[in-house]
Amino acid sequence: MALRNGAREGGIVKVLVAPDKFKGSLSARRVAEAVAAGLTEGWPELEVLLHPLADGGDGTMEVLVEATSGKTVPFQVTGPLGEPVTALLGVLGDGRTAVVEMAQASGLQLVPPGRRDPLRATTRGTGELISHALDLGFRDIIVAVGGSATNDGGTGMARALGVRFLDGAGNELLDGAAPLLELEHIDTSGIDPRVGEARITVACDVANPLLGETGASAVYAPQKGAGPREVELLEEAMARLAQITARDVVPGVEEKPGSGAAGGLGFGLMAFLGAETTPGARLVMELTGFFRHLEGADLVITGEGKLDEQTGFGKTVVTVVEEAGKRGIPVIALAGMVTEGAFSLRERGLTAAFSIAPGPCSLEECVARSAEFLGRTAREIALLLRNLSRRFR
Repeated sequence: MALRNGAREGGIVKVLVAPDKFKGSLSARRVAEAVAAGLTEGWPELEVLLHPLADGGDGTMEVLVEATSGKTVPFQVTGPLGEPVTALLGVLGDGRTAVVEMAQASGLQLVPPGRRDPLRATTRGTGELISHALDLGFRDIIVAVGGSATNDGGTGMARALGVRFLDGAGNELLDGAAPLLELEHIDTSGIDPRVGEARITVACDVANPLLGETGASAVYAPQKGAGPREVELLEEAMARLAQITARDVVPGVEEKPGSGAAGGLGFGLMAFLGAETTPGARLVMELTGFFRHLEGADLVITGEGKLDEQTGFGKTVVTVVEEAGKRGIPVIALAGMVTEGAFSLRERGLTAAFSIAPGPCSLEECVARSAEFLGRTAREIALLLRNLSRRFR
């Protein structure tokens, strides 16, 4: 691996550390700090710049708020199983933009494994957070849609903003996906009029449609507790929702990229709130000044909890690889696990990938010691770079 600019005067090399979170273990900030500590231990003269990233999943609000010197505001909202939870609304440093992270209100981490039920789970709390943002006067709202416990097509979110989902007798359906099997009519006449004044941007890391083999139910519902029969019912419910939405609201939304994000929340945001979707990783890069920091870097180190075939579909790591590749900057990716599917990223420009696990260990141990393992791996990379720099100077 050749560093783009070679060793600088005095042997200094500029390394940009730009990881996503290690899900269930460390925030993107903590990952970056652990890597930076290891790099400077191995090569004290390195110039290391930390730039935590996210791709629209959980952790996006934290990254955006921190990078823009914003703030968070707590609200009590409806959790995924109908119980109250405290969720944070992000306010960016510009004072004009609010960030709703659906994982805060409707996320999988809010539901114990034994209670996960995507047929019942609701995105109502996410809609309540959007309503609170409108109450505070925000009309530019980013909705980060990863990490969901739900598969309700965004109907809970829409209900919180005044949309009604009715059966054949005109009765309002209960929250969740299962009741949508009885859906006969959608009434949008009572939607909060402030929605029409707002620009709502959906930051997502997937391009899945709502339906089919690559849709919300088939791909993601099993991760949320659905067995084969539940997946079939969820697909039927989403198909019914798409059919009635096409007749009563707007056609064709279920085919749009990202409509399957977060159990169909992307669909609901587009169909009922007129939202636009955008790749979450690139949006975060733009808002946090990543491209400015990338200029002049000799090496980028990125990473996430697991590198696999899914990494190539809009995730932080592949986006970093692509942007660095345009500038001829090598990229090293670190992860708790690197599967065979991740090596296809080399065709996209990835220089090298390393698992930080030093040897066989349980998942619990790897998670608990991930900061230590990151630092150790980064130190070894720095030692290698230092010796190579001296050798070829």
